[in-house]
Amino acid sequence: MIRSARGYGARAPVSVAATMFTAPTLPSGPIRLGQVPGPAPHPPDPDHPPDPDDTQRRQAPMTPVPTSTSTSTPAVPTRSERLDELPFTSKHRRLLAGSGIGWALDALDVGLLSFVIAQLMTVWSDQAGQLAWVASAGFAGMAIGAAVGGSLADRLGRKTVFALTLLLYGLATGLSALSWSVGVLLVLRFVVGLGLGSELPVASTLVSEFSPRRIRGRVVVLLEAFWAVGSIAAALVGYLVIPTSDDGWRWALLIGAAPALYAVFVRLKMPESVRFLESRGRHDEAERTVRGFEEAAGVLAPTVPAPTVAAEEARVVEKPARASVGRLFGAGMARRTVAIWVVWFMTNFSYYGAFVWLPSLLVAAGFPLVRSFEYVLIITLAQLPGYAASAWLIEKWGRRGTLATFLLGSAVAAVFFGFGAVSGSVAQILVAGMALSFFNLGAWGALYAVTPELYPTPLRGTGAGWAAGVGRIASIAAPLSVPPLIALGGPPTLFVVFGAVFVVGAVAATMLPELRGTRLAE
Repeated sequence: MIRSARGYGARAPVSVAATMFTAPTLPSGPIRLGQVPGPAPHPPDPDHPPDPDDTQRRQAPMTPVPTSTSTSTPAVPTRSERLDELPFTSKHRRLLAGSGIGWALDALDVGLLSFVIAQLMTVWSDQAGQLAWVASAGFAGMAIGAAVGGSLADRLGRKTVFALTLLLYGLATGLSALSWSVGVLLVLRFVVGLGLGSELPVASTLVSEFSPRRIRGRVVVLLEAFWAVGSIAAALVGYLVIPTSDDGWRWALLIGAAPALYAVFVRLKMPESVRFLESRGRHDEAERTVRGFEEAAGVLAPTVPAPTVAAEEARVVEKPARASVGRLFGAGMARRTVAIWVVWFMTNFSYYGAFVWLPSLLVAAGFPLVRSFEYVLIITLAQLPGYAASAWLIEKWGRRGTLATFLLGSAVAAVFFGFGAVSGSVAQILVAGMALSFFNLGAWGALYAVTPELYPTPLRGTGAGWAAGVGRIASIAAPLSVPPLIALGGPPTLFVVFGAVFVVGAVAATMLPELRGTRLAE
């Protein structure tokens, strides 16, 4: 049977030589190895004696001719490639849930602040003018924490920094409950911000590095969806706890100290990034971690020859180049770094400008404190379907299209909300507010998914951290900009500005590379 280009069993083409000569007759009997079948011998021709060289050539043994089907040693996948091709397993779920709970606790802390400020505007009415600085102090800490925490994650490890930051801001939140003045609360909120800012980009980087390649974006969006869980919990605490007494805000902040306890679980139970372990020469630990995920998937680890293992370990630089912000603007990095920084800045400005002041804006519009908290709770619930839509679309449309679309949706919703707040229409406030919550938090999910993918392993924590840090600069300015914008033209002017900022972020998102389905750069 002759194998053709169409597969086994296809008919071989007839050559020109086959039409000119008849097929030779094979000798009868068994053919010995080394014997070359040929035509039957003819009687010697006295006029043409046999050529000795030709006789020697005919009697020489055959030399096998190499063919394209000769076997070769298959390429052995790297540990990162083995992780990339695994299905989503129970260990992935535990990693996602473990990181997600920390993420939800972050959202609980940030969300509580808006309700705390709304009550303190009444309780500390003589210091009300200084309360805008409390939010901005926290975001100043987040800006520094994000930049420093990302760099530390590239040096100390993702898991280590994750646990330390949870402990730091959990303790600082608990101490904030004991504040006796705006000044003390401001200082403690700055410390809280240091921990919060460090933790968020580190958690998303850790989850991104473990997620299967084909659904990596979706998994990171699901991680970000835990923010909605924390925001809803904050709204419930604000609705049920804070209005109970003038000290309700203190009890709320004590509840926000839970991350300090959760840090112990993170430090003991969560795995360290395999890519980070390899970059530090901790190959045995990296191999155990990968095999643990393979066992959960029912996949046998490949048998790797010792020379291949040595070559793979030698491939990883034992002392990688020090991560620095300057390398984020190196060859092939500058465009994406500028674009992602702009997106982070614009998204932070509009989100924190709107949502930190949302309860206070509703109170100023004439709604009672408890009713304002109730409306914020309803608006917050729309975050969950926003995350769900973003998680599905990010692997269908890609990162860039999903992010830009959700930012544009946020712009439209912000404008409608601004006019609804001034009109006093409850229906318009709730519908536009829920739309703003849906699109804005869906954009956040896509943003956290795309950011770690933009940078190679030695720069991933630094790149994500600095992007978040630049965004936190906007979150410092946003709460401070709300009072003058309200004085200038009321809620419509404020939210039109937020809408315009969202549009700028959407344009910057279109300048990012599309990395759906690709491997993380090493």
